[in-house]
This record gives sequence, C-alpha cells and structure tokens, in this order.
Amino acid sequence: MLLAELAATSAAVAGTSSRSAKVALIATCLRDAAPDEVEVAVAYLSGELLQRRTGVGWASLRDSPPPAAEPSLTVSDVDSAFAGIAAAEGKGAQLLRRRLLDDVLGRATEEEQRFLRGLVAGELRQGALESLVVDAVARAAGLPVDDVRRAVMLRGALGPVAAAALTEGSDGVARFGLQIGRPVQPMLAQTAGSVAAALDRLGTAAVEWKLDGVRVQVHRSGPEVHVFTRTLDDITDRVPELLDIALGLPVDAVVLDGEAIALDGEGRPRPFQVTASRVGSRSDVGTARSSTPLTAFIFDVLHLDGADLLDLGGVERHAALARVVPERFRVPRLVTADVDAAQAFLSDALARGHEGVVVKALDVPYAAGRRGAGWVKVKPVHTLDLVVLAAEWGHGRRRGWLSNLHLGARDPRTGGFVMLGKTFKGLTDEMLRWQTERLRQLEVSTDGWQVTVRPELVVEVAFDGVQTSPRYPGGMALRFARVVRYREDKGPADADTVDSVRAVHEGRVG
Repeated sequence: MLLAELAATSAAVAGTSSRSAKVALIATCLRDAAPDEVEVAVAYLSGELLQRRTGVGWASLRDSPPPAAEPSLTVSDVDSAFAGIAAAEGKGAQLLRRRLLDDVLGRATEEEQRFLRGLVAGELRQGALESLVVDAVARAAGLPVDDVRRAVMLRGALGPVAAAALTEGSDGVARFGLQIGRPVQPMLAQTAGSVAAALDRLGTAAVEWKLDGVRVQVHRSGPEVHVFTRTLDDITDRVPELLDIALGLPVDAVVLDGEAIALDGEGRPRPFQVTASRVGSRSDVGTARSSTPLTAFIFDVLHLDGADLLDLGGVERHAALARVVPERFRVPRLVTADVDAAQAFLSDALARGHEGVVVKALDVPYAAGRRGAGWVKVKPVHTLDLVVLAAEWGHGRRRGWLSNLHLGARDPRTGGFVMLGKTFKGLTDEMLRWQTERLRQLEVSTDGWQVTVRPELVVEVAFDGVQTSPRYPGGMALRFARVVRYREDKGPADADTVDSVRAVHEGRVG
C-alpha cells in the first residue's frame, strides 16, 4: 500500500464531520492493506507512529527537502525508516536520524509530507481517534464492533487485533483473552460537576477517593509479578513495594487495578511530580524506595485464581477484592444514594489532600479501555484570571497563528508578573485568529519564534492543580492548564495574584 492512500484517506476523514462517513472511509482503506501492513496503517490512521519515541521534534521538520512529484513510498518503507530513526543512539545518532528523516521526506509528495509531519508532531487533526478506528476495523472485517472492542481491551493494543480481524475474521478476534502478565487497557471515568449530578445519573453508588497518583495494574502468577502503568508500560523493576504487596496476598493468580502514590509523614499525598519521578526512575531503586516510598491503593480486581471477573458487576468484584486485599491497601469507599453523605465523603477526601472522588455504579462490568458511563469522577476545577506575557508561533495546523501562551500571575509586592507555565489547550480557531491579531498589537519584541507582549491581556484559565516546578521563577506551574475565555472586561490589575496560586499549591483552597 502506498502512503499516498493513507494520506488521502486522512485528508478525506478530516474533511467530514460525519462519524459514519469517517468510519466508512477508514474501513475502505484498511481493506486494501496487505496483512503485514495492517498494524502500521491502523496506527497511522489513528494519528500515531508505531514508534512511540523517535527523537524527532518539530524543529527537525521545519527544513524539509522538496517534495517528490509522484508517490512512491509504501507504508512499509515509512515504518522501516522510523524504526531506524527510533533505534539510532550513541555517537552520530543525530546525524543518522536527520539523514533517514530527509530520505523519507524527500521521497514523499507534498500531501504525504503534510501527513508525516502531523504524525511526527502528534498533530494529525483528522478527527479519527482510536475508538473510531476500532469501529472501522469492525466494519472492514464484517464483525460486531463489541467483539473487536473487547479484543482490543484484552490485548491492550489495536494493531494486533486489527490484523487478526482482517486476516482471520471472528476466529482471530476470539483468541484474545485476559492473559496474566499482559496488561489490558484500563477502564476510565466520565466527568460530573458535583456528586449530586453523579448520583443523579447512577442512583445508589460507590463513592471512592480519587487519588493523584500513577495508575497501576498489578499482575501476579505464582511467584512472578508484573506492574504496568496506564499507558501499559512495564515498571516492575521500579516499584518493589508493589511486588511485596502482591506477593503477600493469599492468592495464586490475580490482576489488580489501582494507584501508586507517594505520601508524606502525615499520610497526605506528596506533589504528583514526586510520585511520577519516583515511578519513572530506573536508577538506584533501593535508595529511591527509602527516600520516597510508594503506597498502593487498590480499587478493582480483574482476575482471581483462574477466574476472569471483568464481566461481573462492581459489587461482586469489590467483594472479591475485599476477600484478598487488606483494607489498608484498598481505596476508601462509601456506598450511598444520599447526596449529603457523598458530599461529606468528597469534602473529607479533599481535606486529606486528594483530588476528589470517583462515583461508581454498582452493577456495571469492567469496561476496559473505555470511558464508560458507570464511573464518574468529581473533582474541583480551579480557574484563574492570568495575564498573557508572551506567545509562540504555532506549527502544523496552527502555523501562522500565535498559539502557545505564556501565563503570568500578578505579584503585588513587585507590581510585575510571575510566569506559571504555558498552554495552547482550549483555543478554538476563532480564538487563535483573534489572539494573533490582538497580541501583535501588544508586541514588544520577538526572536522569530516567540513574541513577547505588553502584559495587558487577561485570560481565564482552568487547571487541575499546581505543582512544584524549578523551571519558573515562582517555583510553581499549573497542571493541565486550558483556556476558558478571554476577559476583555478585566485589566492586568484585576488578574489573580501569585499568592492565590500558592494557596492552591499548598492545599489551602479546595
């Protein structure tokens, strides 16, 4: 299959807002893929490279060679090139990556170059997320979409399931089951603005703490234990505490779902980046364990001693969990239909420094890999009015617009502004056009990539929390910041202060 066919399909998918039309376009394309091309084609049409880390950034794509006149690149050619780029290491690796990248881009037509830039930069904005591609695989193979979705959930990856579905049909898909030692995609939660809204959806439900830790999936078979993250990465050798817990359970085989989190001496959660850094560190794990011990909070069980529990309701799974996991390792839980009781439980979780709660229906199975309606998370959303200090020119789809905003809080002691981070999230095309024009009017200086502006424009920003960060002068940075709206009714003197941000950081604001 030529890359040109995928690029054309991607462009056609981006050109329609109809989900059914997108599915049909992708299904047609997948039917033309050879068996050994299916996994690559599925990844590309989902907007991803198979190689998760290539060492190629956007700057490497700015000076591309001239495009080819005619398409000649195959899907396999491109995958092989990026496999070589990802494998390059040591002395001369940068030059080798550059040569391989220039070679593949030089053989690509203009449309194919645009497609490849989107893949590399993670900005292939075509509206084809993995869930939609799953539907397309089912249509291309003539199989029930629920069968394909379940197989993807149990395998933890779409590519192998797609290849089996398109080459072997229902028999191929039926082979995928829960296998201890191979992670499944985790069940995710929808969002509600309050516990009242969540209970209104679910009725009597379980309310559990929502922790700001690292999602972990723990697999044990006899003396062998593996631990995986939400992204299905194997972190077994970095979390010996979790291995000790798993090996101490009165079971032969089990698959658990939960969170790993670093707590301080008073049992309050340490900042998220402390937990993330500990889990991400591969060196001197013994010292790291001593200085930053991890605590496990388990909230679900997917397999227990030869029996898969995925299709059982939440009450039955929790009963099985309670039989084998001691209470000190389980997430605190309240079953109620009473809004006041649920609100009190939420308030207590927040007072202890946790993010909020997850409200869970009592009868739903474990919908792995999906943001099912049976789990609903409730947590406070913080907003601040901040001042735009600078902006960076966008790339890819946002080329020609000022996009990434530098955000600052007012410092009442100096009269200046303290930078808290950057964001391009939440910006619509209309907002991008407007802010580009407005920020150019406020321009003070530019280096060609970043435009520094007079601190006059106020923007309302939503964020999930504040973390310690040595990158910025105030020692803090917003987590998951996104633009809500511009506040033209406010001037810079009306912006929130750095003290307000510090109050959130220190847990003095719920």
